Amino acid sequence: MAPAKATNVVRLLLGSTALWLSQLGSGTVAASKSVTAHLAAKWPETPLLLEASEFMAEESNEKFWQFLETVQELAIYKQTESDYSYYNLILKKAGQFLDNLHINLLKFAFSIRAYSPAIQMFQQIAADEPPPDGCNAFVVIHKKHTCKINEIKKLLKKAASRTRPYLFKGDHKFPTNKENLPVVILYAEMGTRTFSAFHKVLSEKAQNEEILYVLRHYIQKPSSRKMYLSGYGVELAIKSTEYKALDDTQVKTVTNTTVEDETETNEVQGFLFGKLKLVY
Repeated sequence: MAPAKATNVVRLLLGSTALWLSQLGSGTVAASKSVTAHLAAKWPETPLLLEASEFMAEESNEKFWQFLETVQELAIYKQTESDYSYYNLILKKAGQFLDNLHINLLKFAFSIRAYSPAIQMFQQIAADEPPPDGCNAFVVIHKKHTCKINEIKKLLKKAASRTRPYLFKGDHKFPTNKENLPVVILYAEMGTRTFSAFHKVLSEKAQNEEILYVLRHYIQKPSSRKMYLSGYGVELAIKSTEYKALDDTQVKTVTNTTVEDETETNEVQGFLFGKLKLVY
């Protein structure tokens, strides 16, 4: 009988231990519950290379065009490199024109996607043109559109007779000494081969003071990934819908007493009618 009792005691202890561990585990899971919120913009994710160029433009127009010359076909590496390697490659190119402090600021700008709205602004301007069908890049010469480089010379001949386009404050103008020239606006994605081909022709004409060369970002095939934003606080307010039974008789009594007290303290031109007594 002793061995049987010992076996029962061991089973009881093991059962209690298992029950305690299961309760401890459930408590740990319950304590670790949390709500994670992500804030996505209405536009798709924008290329980091274009955001880096906007950072350069904020530094100076000269640095913008110098950076552009070094990354003319950089986007082709995005197809073969990982996102992290491509990110470091952009920082390496930017490091040719920035000190360590500004490189850290650029990293911070990347982390919060500070210049993504600027890229989307240019994308919206391009959509309002609208862009020709099937063109990776296109130019607008006084309201005339083309995505063929060999047609630029033809459109420039009568450009002066057409309305001059409006230029925005954020437009990127190629450095030139003259402003009263035919305006050629290039809509293209920096770093692509198509952009490089257009840029080579337009930059030569701008250096010869034949045109005023303006660049605006344009992405023909936007990314399918969402543009997640950071630096925003989200509050989740959960309202309790539990109803509790209360005795409202006490509440009414307190309310009536308060009304009587307020009535007694009513004063009319110095007379407290609540304290007046009739004397015979």
